[in-house]
Amino acid sequence: MVCLDACVLYPTVLREILMGCAARRLFRPVWSPRILEEWARATRKLGPGAEDVARAEIALLRDRWPGSEVTPRAGDLVRLHLPDADDVHVLAAAIAGHAEILCTFNAKDFPRGILEQEGLRRLDPDQLLRGLLDRDAWAVRDVVTGVHATAERLSGEVLPLRELLKRARLPKIGKALG
Repeated sequence: MVCLDACVLYPTVLREILMGCAARRLFRPVWSPRILEEWARATRKLGPGAEDVARAEIALLRDRWPGSEVTPRAGDLVRLHLPDADDVHVLAAAIAGHAEILCTFNAKDFPRGILEQEGLRRLDPDQLLRGLLDRDAWAVRDVVTGVHATAERLSGEVLPLRELLKRARLPKIGKALG
């Protein structure tokens, strides 16, 4: 199981790749209601209507992945400590979801030592996907190819794969597949 932090759900291309890999059963995702709420609120800076779009995407995610939403235990929320107290709910969600991996870009606020005490590893999405690529290259390549085609269709432009993945903060996957 992999707990997905809001920062990896918010960018569309990245989310579509991660959830595509999850749909291929390469991992099972977990998140909490608060993680999804953070994603929705983060879109406000994109302008009017962006939050509504995010909430619709969240509703679809909940519908497609009904077993992925977990509620952190109150005791974990109290006993856990991280450099940023506002991130404790993410760690508590990972524990509640029996995750082995916490997928986040936020390395400084999730020290490896603290995560290891809870039986967790922290990976950024590029590291997670690189590991999945090593395990099932065909499935990951197929997911990325599909997301790439959708991005090109929606933008109406040719988007070089490596550039698209670099913008999605997936340079290692871009190098491996590009």
